[in-house]
Amino acid sequence: MAYKGDGIVEILEDYNQNYNQNFNRAAHSKFKKDIAARLAHKKPYFMIDRTPEMQIDLLIVVDQMLTGFDSKWINSLYMDKVIKHENIIQAFSRTNRLFGTDKPFGTIRYYKMPHTMEQHINTAVKLYSGDKQIGLFADKLERNINKMNSIYDDIFELFNNAGIPDFTKLPDDLSERGQFAKLFKELNSYLQAAKIQGFTWSQLSYTSGKGKEKSVIELKFDENTYLILALRYKELLNDGSVISSGDVPFEIEGYLTEIDTGVIDADYMNSRFTKYLKTLQQEGVDPEQKQKTLDELHKSFAFLTQEEQKYAKIFLNDVQRGDVEIDTEKTFIEYVTEYQSKAKNAEIYKIAQIFGLDEAKLRSFINTTITESNINEYGRFDELKRTVDKAKAKIYFEKPEGKAIPAFKINIRVHNLLQKFIISGGFELE
Repeated sequence: MAYKGDGIVEILEDYNQNYNQNFNRAAHSKFKKDIAARLAHKKPYFMIDRTPEMQIDLLIVVDQMLTGFDSKWINSLYMDKVIKHENIIQAFSRTNRLFGTDKPFGTIRYYKMPHTMEQHINTAVKLYSGDKQIGLFADKLERNINKMNSIYDDIFELFNNAGIPDFTKLPDDLSERGQFAKLFKELNSYLQAAKIQGFTWSQLSYTSGKGKEKSVIELKFDENTYLILALRYKELLNDGSVISSGDVPFEIEGYLTEIDTGVIDADYMNSRFTKYLKTLQQEGVDPEQKQKTLDELHKSFAFLTQEEQKYAKIFLNDVQRGDVEIDTEKTFIEYVTEYQSKAKNAEIYKIAQIFGLDEAKLRSFINTTITESNINEYGRFDELKRTVDKAKAKIYFEKPEGKAIPAFKINIRVHNLLQKFIISGGFELE
């Protein structure tokens, strides 16, 4: 007992030091409640995920917290003991609370006498579920991969039928975009489940079964392809699918638009560009081979946003005409970014000249994140509009219509055009 008491004191001291607490042996019950609240992210630890160093990520217990404890954050339970009947149901239920995309199911791993435990689990489930096991067990990894392959086939068929087998842009048809939104969301639900079960992008092949039933299943797409699809999904929010009211005509999941597509492998695109340059500079190259390398380069454009693809094509046309002196130290994406930056500068300069407005004030808008709700913070948008030369604005709007337009309508058009220009990040003015 003395040994156990010393252990408790040591645990309390470590806990107090790590989490800035002041528990002693007399307050041991309060200490256990604090652990439970911290582990479950409950009062006073509702926002503890914002301070990860204050969280508990792993808890080792013996016959504790298997009943009366509930947390949506508990994902996995590791067991090194044999239990049965209601103890199985109570213990396994610690992981049964779902938590959105981060926790579609709980994971149970048991190590001692696995065959005996399997029998105990089947007996307990049959006894306490009324012999109904529908939806009780999560799909295994191989089935989740099969489902991802099936959904990917549907996505590929959708884009291929729209004439876009390389995923370089979204289909034009709104119903096809809506179907893609639905399929990509479904794909991610199975991907998230597979990741919890051990799937990683560095390993696309997995073995299932044993002996004669052993088989290998492989995912049909890699991480780059997935990120390209994620990039297209993001474009559903700000591409032609947005209707006049500003709404998207199908459901978009916010968390999917936050996928980091910046990790797309730009090296592949650059290698295609280098290969194309070599064929372009070599004499006597078969035209068919030259076209093949060009097609490979165009296919890699899928890694770019629609805006970036536009300038990639302009840059490539300049290369083909011999109007660009290639710097071997620059990557393809650096050239695209340079062209895009020059184009944006030209757009800002042009609209400033046409309306005679303050170019510096306009640029200050373009370099920040602007929405319709914050565009006039501190009266800055009104201040920009006051710099507009009304005579020049009148000429710009009246010329295509060939008739006079009242001053108040000119003001409205100036407001709408400048707001659209700023929020969209600029566009070429006619």
